[in-house]
Amino acid sequence: MFTKILIANRGEIACRVIKTARRMGIKTVAVFSDADRDALHVEMADEAVHIGPPAASESYLVIDRIIAACKATGAEAVHPGYGFLSEREAFAQALKDNGITFIGPNPHAIAAMGDKIESKKAAAAAGVSTVPGYLGVIHDAQHAMKIAEEIGYPVMLKASAGGGGKGMRIAWSASEVQEGFDRSKSEAKSSFGDDRMFVEKFIVNPRHIEIQVLGDKHGNVIYLGERECSVQRRNQKVIEEAPSPLLDAATRRLMGEQAVALAKAVNYDSAGTVEFVAGQDRSFFFLEMNTRLQVEHPVTEMT
Repeated sequence: MFTKILIANRGEIACRVIKTARRMGIKTVAVFSDADRDALHVEMADEAVHIGPPAASESYLVIDRIIAACKATGAEAVHPGYGFLSEREAFAQALKDNGITFIGPNPHAIAAMGDKIESKKAAAAAGVSTVPGYLGVIHDAQHAMKIAEEIGYPVMLKASAGGGGKGMRIAWSASEVQEGFDRSKSEAKSSFGDDRMFVEKFIVNPRHIEIQVLGDKHGNVIYLGERECSVQRRNQKVIEEAPSPLLDAATRRLMGEQAVALAKAVNYDSAGTVEFVAGQDRSFFFLEMNTRLQVEHPVTEMT
């Protein structure tokens, strides 16, 4: 058991981690930028370390400052929360190199699931149901149109490094592929610094269902049921519901087993979420894996 951990985050998730650590008798260290000097997480923690100016790029995202704060306070481990450095392979590796435990998955698992193209390849290899599509990198709109014709419309244009609905477009025709591809590619470049694109079949009237998994350091993985987040605005989740009104016991078990198979395939060893898109007929396909806690994780904790 750790005696002291540092939370490399702020706001709601930092407060949640601090509350849990307190119940477990673990001391906590908060970090804060100039903008968060008077924030609740700073007040709640046993210690707090200033890490820079208001901009996250100069404070919460600077790996060296987080490691320096650990060394200054004697924190043995870091909880990343969600966002910021939580899914950064380099952060997990840097902590490991400095003898600090990362409260999250191993760097290999983060890297394997962090790229949407590579994660789909890993899912297919693990026997997980994947959306029909082209898993290579698509270089231009002409190439995308050719693939779309082969898959059949409608299709979804997606950024490989995407998230939060950015770099995504639905196309119902060749003209929409041509128009949407360059816009999605540009959006991906500005949002993620990575403009690689892929194309997959768009499931009409889809349901968005995610399976919560937990893995330990001994190869054991379990699933904890699902959350449905089909009510969205601009590809951002609005409502989380558990259990899903769509699923029956057999489908729930199949989705859970596939989520576990994928997690085991990449030696996953933390809390994580495997996301699926499901049809009204309960057919389902792998979307991506979030190698971290999610904002909606309390829904699973409560159920």
